[in-house]
Amino acid sequence: MGKNNTTRSNKIWKQLSNPLRWLVPGLGVKRWILLILFGTTLLGVGLAILLLDIYRTAPDTWWLPILSVASLRIISRPLRVLIFGGLGAGLILTGIWGINRSLLAPFRHSGKPVIDELSEHRKRERGPRIVAIGGGHGLSTLLRGLKSYSYNITAVVTVADDGGSSGRLRRARGIPPPGDIRNCLAALSNDEALMTQLFQYRFSDGETELDGHPFGNLFISALSEITGSFEEAVVESGRVLAVHGRVLPATLHDVRLVADVQLPHSINEVRIEGESTIPKFPGDVRRVWLEPNNPAAFPQVIQAILGSDLIVIGPGSLFTSILPNLLVPDITAAIQASRALKIYVCNVATQLGETEGFSCEDHLKVLYEHVGTAIFDIVVVNNRFVGQLPPDIEWVRSSPETESEYPNYQADLVDEDRPWRHDSSKLAQALIELYQERTGPLVE
Repeated sequence: MGKNNTTRSNKIWKQLSNPLRWLVPGLGVKRWILLILFGTTLLGVGLAILLLDIYRTAPDTWWLPILSVASLRIISRPLRVLIFGGLGAGLILTGIWGINRSLLAPFRHSGKPVIDELSEHRKRERGPRIVAIGGGHGLSTLLRGLKSYSYNITAVVTVADDGGSSGRLRRARGIPPPGDIRNCLAALSNDEALMTQLFQYRFSDGETELDGHPFGNLFISALSEITGSFEEAVVESGRVLAVHGRVLPATLHDVRLVADVQLPHSINEVRIEGESTIPKFPGDVRRVWLEPNNPAAFPQVIQAILGSDLIVIGPGSLFTSILPNLLVPDITAAIQASRALKIYVCNVATQLGETEGFSCEDHLKVLYEHVGTAIFDIVVVNNRFVGQLPPDIEWVRSSPETESEYPNYQADLVDEDRPWRHDSSKLAQALIELYQERTGPLVE
């Protein structure tokens, strides 16, 4: 019985103390509460002077005794100050709390109290400046987890995609491929409900020119013509999806990805052109490059990298998503010059057409062969190999050589439902923990 009473008392106290959470540092609320209290105090002083003047100069009337009782003249003045001051402050705070709930009600979708949403919002506003580099599903997975820790995220996306809807729009409209950018905007959206579903909706009637086109690709393409700028179209699309953060193309040049592929059971190599064609061609990819060579990076990408606190490269398709970004010379040079913590996230499983039989060491070897130097501080590798993989796909494991040669961080990063991919929450938590080890805990 006593335990139940204690539990009930704790719950009541927790409910009563909730309004005090509005006074927690960092919410940006106290200054306005103090301003309201100061204004109310001045208003109260003016009203008190008026009532005192009426009380002293008015002739004896029937309502003066009522005024005397209402002002609690039978109680000492210090106690009267406490009573009226406490009631006034309580009413003001209750009014502020009530009007905030009313005004913010249309914008609350999570069901959390306003104070919790505001606290999380402020925390993410002060989150680390993160640059994520890659493309495809891997980058989208990473962003979906990181947005829980920071709003200061810049996603750098390859523009070498030439297949599917992106390739068709690229050839027809002369714009960078919008597919990976669309996926990243959807991943960063705060409202992954109806609007994001619409953005990701893919027409599939099979009879018209719309077949295979996601609505978001068409939307970005149309905005490019309206605004006259592809990058401006991406910014406006982010506003439509209520995105916190930025998605930037690695370059605005019309680049093509080219590869030398060694034929099976042969020493001969064949040159293959096209990001969508390379994984489908039988053989082992030996080298990839961009044509035209040495394209200029998008300037905002360089600014983001140099001003970042954390740079994350991967996960994603090694040859067709990650390397096309690093083959832009200015981007690699900016990564080397940046003082941020630089992390490479190795894939959980191998990929058909690109990395069959690869270990973590093989991934790193390919990266260094193409980039020419070590650009990572830490390599993050999955160490939980549980679940059924699709046919011809294997786990990517870290060898003792990798662990001794490269700073290595291993953790359970597997998605329980799709074990060949990363779990967005696990991956983001691991990356933020590594960042905190270097810089200290995130500001609450």
